[in-house]
Order: sequence, then structure tokens, then C-alpha cells
Amino acid sequence: MKFTKPPLTYQEQIALLLSRGMIIDDHGRALRYLTHLNYYRLAAYWLHFEQDHISHIFKSGTTFDMVVEHYIFDRELRLLVMDAIERLEVSIRSQWAYHLAHSYGPHSHLDENIFKPGCHHDDNVISLQESVRKSSEEFIRHFRNTYDEKLPPAWVVCEIMTFGQLSRWYANLKHGYDRNAIASIYGMDETNLVSFIHNLSVVRNICAHHSSLWNREFSIAWKIPTHKPLALVANLNRTEGKKLYNTLATLAYLMDILNPGHHWKKRLGELFQQHHIVKSCSIGFPDNWRELPLWKGNI
Repeated sequence: MKFTKPPLTYQEQIALLLSRGMIIDDHGRALRYLTHLNYYRLAAYWLHFEQDHISHIFKSGTTFDMVVEHYIFDRELRLLVMDAIERLEVSIRSQWAYHLAHSYGPHSHLDENIFKPGCHHDDNVISLQESVRKSSEEFIRHFRNTYDEKLPPAWVVCEIMTFGQLSRWYANLKHGYDRNAIASIYGMDETNLVSFIHNLSVVRNICAHHSSLWNREFSIAWKIPTHKPLALVANLNRTEGKKLYNTLATLAYLMDILNPGHHWKKRLGELFQQHHIVKSCSIGFPDNWRELPLWKGNI
């Protein structure tokens, strides 16, 4: 079947939404949003308000302002999540480099013997070499032009790793005790931290591409902790493992470790207060989440 739908003008888009039952009180505001956000970007948010996805008829009482409020909430949520991910990424890079350098030497990442067989170590080295080649960082240029090794030492090269590269380099360490030495800094078991970092690499990509995050259901649930850390385990939602809540709860727990006295959790709570029509349950939050110890103060 060929696609035969013609492109619609902004005014025609507004008319289509009205014909499907959406209430638009301020046509000028709707025109402004459709002009700068694109119809299908907003469609990710009004799908939630459709009676069904065949007729695209909206539930009674659905307004354009409600859709926009969900969009704004999601945009601010992505920024908040990226803030926490950046802090954690920098920390894990540091711990990875510190452990490898002190346990196996400055260029231990070039030693395939400390990584899992079949993990494509050569490909990972080549990928990192390409990152070094493209880097315009002054400290990278210095090592590239001064020394003969394939890559700078671990504590240098970790600074230009992508989050996806960091995820692979950590997960591919052969020995559990190496992975646990890093995970123990965060009070976690390495199997959970490996899984969580992979989950975060997916979440980070969603945020970086400005995609919808708030009510996303991930295809695979990451391996959430069952025994430790106790300060986190009791606050997780095991019935909504594919939604975002457990990721946010773990970020909140880790932020308490990385920066005691931080305001990240407070900012998340304020985000829900500012956009009160957004239901926290759509993100997988349990009904009593505000009463859970994790959210009431630092661990």
C-alpha cells in the first residue's frame, strides 16, 4: 500500500485536531506550537488521550493545553535525567580508570587478557582509537603527538569515552572482582550496575534525541537489585519493571552518594507539583512513592 496522505498546513492540522474532538481555546497558541514543534512530535503526547488509535478520536475533555503540559513536563524531565546521568557517567569513568590503572597499569585497557573472551576487544580498541583521532581536546592531542601507545592511559582516554563505550568497557571486564571493585563504590552488586549502565545508555540516547521519555515502556527491564543496597531495594517497584520509575529511583539513590545534600530529588518532586495533571503512575511510580524513605531525604 502506497502512502497517499498529503501534507497539511498548520491551519489544516488544527482543523483535524478539532474534528477529532480536541478542545483548542487559543488557536494562536496552538499554531505557534505546531509551527515550532512539528505535529508528530506533539502526537507522541496526545496519543495518551485518544479513545483508540484507529479513529484517533480524543477522550471527552481533552484540551490542547493538556497535551502541551505533558510535552513541557517531559522536556524538563529529560533535562533533569541528563543532569543525573552526566554526574554518574563522570564518576564511573573515574572509578573504571582508577581501578584498572592501579590494578593492572596505565595501559591495562590494551591488555585483552583482563577482558572477556569473545567480547571483541580489538574492535573496542579500534572504536576508542577513532574517538581519540577525532578528539579536539588539548590533552588528547598532547598524548597523541607525544607517545607511541595505541591509546592514552586509562585516566586520560576515559574522558572521551561515550556512555555506550563506557558501558561496554565496564561490562567486558573478565573478572567479577574487578567489576565489583567499581560497583562497591556505589554499594551495588556488579551484575546490577552492569545492567543499570546499559539501561542508562538507552535512556541517555532517548534524551539526547529529544524523544518522549515520560510514559515510555522499555522492551527489556534492567536487572534491578534484590538484596543490596538496602537503601534502594525497598524503594523499587517490581511490578512496573519496564517503566522509568526504577531508573529514576536508582539515580536518586546514586545522587545521594555522589553529592550528599543535592537537590535533584526535590527538583523531581517539584516537577510533578508544577505539572500536576501528569500522573506519576504513568511513569511507574507507586502510589505511596512520596512516603518512601528514599524520596523523603538522603539515604
